[in-house]
Amino acid sequence: MNRTPAAPTVSRERIAKARVLVVGDAMLDRYWFGAVERISPEAPVPVVRVNANKHQERLGGAANVAWNVQALGAHASLLTAIGDDEHGHRLEALLAKSGIESLFKRDPRLTTIVKLRVIGRSQQLLRVDFEEEPD
Repeated sequence: MNRTPAAPTVSRERIAKARVLVVGDAMLDRYWFGAVERISPEAPVPVVRVNANKHQERLGGAANVAWNVQALGAHASLLTAIGDDEHGHRLEALLAKSGIESLFKRDPRLTTIVKLRVIGRSQQLLRVDFEEEPD
């Protein structure tokens, strides 16, 4: 009789000793929340009245992967390139707050990637990508 081998058990202690290097595009994920009460007279789309006090910024892309590694209890390091801009500085602050080791190159020729999601009635209505192809 063929038996499939049991999956190895991974203990919390073993995860805590793990060091994971994440390499890839890091981005700033932004969320704007608002009320939808009408449809635009210009086009059949909802009008979102954004609440200035209801917004979020999160780690996106490879930075989100590193955050998930850290949340599991392992040590995460992120290797990426970001722009020398306001969005890059915000991303750097979020990484520092999360305890992720940042190994990135700040390049003034790059624009840090931002993905903006507009949320109304608990649904994502729109995503706007601010992204340029690097040279």
